[in-house]
Amino acid sequence: MNEEQRLVQKRMRVLEHANKIGNVRKTCRYFGIGRSSFYRWRRAFEREGKSGLANKPRVARNHPNQLSKEVVDRVLLLRKKYHLGPIRIVWYMARYHGISISDASVYRTLCRHGVN
Repeated sequence: MNEEQRLVQKRMRVLEHANKIGNVRKTCRYFGIGRSSFYRWRRAFEREGKSGLANKPRVARNHPNQLSKEVVDRVLLLRKKYHLGPIRIVWYMARYHGISISDASVYRTLCRHGVN
C-alpha cells in the first residue's frame, strides 16, 4: 500500500469516527488535526468520494503577470513572418508597438507554442 492510499484511509477513519461519536471537536482533538482540515476533507468527500481525500497538486488560480492574448499573437506573428529571435522581438515590440516585455517572456511564449 502506497503512502497516498494510507493518507486516504487515515482521513476516512477521521470522518467515520466523527460520524460515529457525533462530535467534530472531540474527533479533531483525538486525531490531532485542525477543524478546518476536517471540514475541508468532509466537503471533498461529499463532492468526490474517496478520491477527493487524496492530496492534489496546487494550481495557481490566476497568473497576474501573464502576457495578454494580443501580445502573444503579435510575438508569434513576428516569429512566423520575419523569423526574429526573442531579443529582436523585444526590440521590435518596444519600438513599433510601445510594449515592454522581457526576452525571457518571449522565449517562454515561443517554447510554449512550439516555435522556438
